Amino acid sequence: MERARNQSRRTSPLGAGTVITLTVLLGLLLLAGAFLVVGWETPEGPQGTEMTVNGYVAMALGALITAALGGGLMFLMFYSNRHGRD
Repeated sequence: MERARNQSRRTSPLGAGTVITLTVLLGLLLLAGAFLVVGWETPEGPQGTEMTVNGYVAMALGALITAALGGGLMFLMFYSNRHGRD
């Protein structure tokens, strides 16, 4: 019986704080989309400028390092959780 009461409390409707947070996040997403549309064209015109080999290497290294950092932090989070060091 107690378990049924606890489950009914968890399925309550969204609170005011949740609605405000979701509204703000949705607004930020729309703002990012507007910046994407406005900034898509380069000042040089629709063809823009080509990226050099150095640009592609820098972009690949940045993506690789970012993914490695994210994976390493996730590993440390799960490792500390399993070993009671939270």
